Amino acid sequence: MQKIFSDLIDTFIDNKVGIAENFLSASLATQLKTNLISLYKDRHMQSAGTGNNTLVSHDLLVRSDRIYWLDRNHNNQPENDFFALMDAFVQYLNSTCYTGITGYEFHYTLYEKGSFYKKHLDQFRNNGSRQYSMIMYLNSDWQEGDGGELCVHQGDSRLNISPTNGKSVFFKSSELEHEVLVTNKPRMSITGWLKID
Repeated sequence: MQKIFSDLIDTFIDNKVGIAENFLSASLATQLKTNLISLYKDRHMQSAGTGNNTLVSHDLLVRSDRIYWLDRNHNNQPENDFFALMDAFVQYLNSTCYTGITGYEFHYTLYEKGSFYKKHLDQFRNNGSRQYSMIMYLNSDWQEGDGGELCVHQGDSRLNISPTNGKSVFFKSSELEHEVLVTNKPRMSITGWLKID
């Protein structure tokens, strides 16, 4: 995994947006996708808002995805395997880049057909604990024309990233505005943030 971790960090250093293919193994991505689909069918996924617990807004004209937070208390094996992967990545990141990350939070994300998320930053106005944003995609057989790209704004330029299975994207939460373009079929991921206390 160190090669994949290194690829993610190196591309981040070069471009302010880290991208690594196969950050999630095919088997883990399949297991997490199965979890997500089951949660969605059982109506456990909630409409996502913007802001945090002290200042939250639900506006479907800004954001129309559904989420469900991962939690070690679920004692779900694929989620536990994901947490072990993130523990290893955070340890590698801290030891190679001295970032001082002390925790993280992640949720499943589902964009139904026609859903999107308008341009935004990931860091709250009243809380700077989120340092890095990470997204891991759970979409097999994603094709050009399916939409749902992550559009990262870098000054006058834009980088469109397709949400293909197992890929991870990594960037500073406070620096890069980004959006999710309208998806033409269900689009699934695990999305979250590496944090400092």
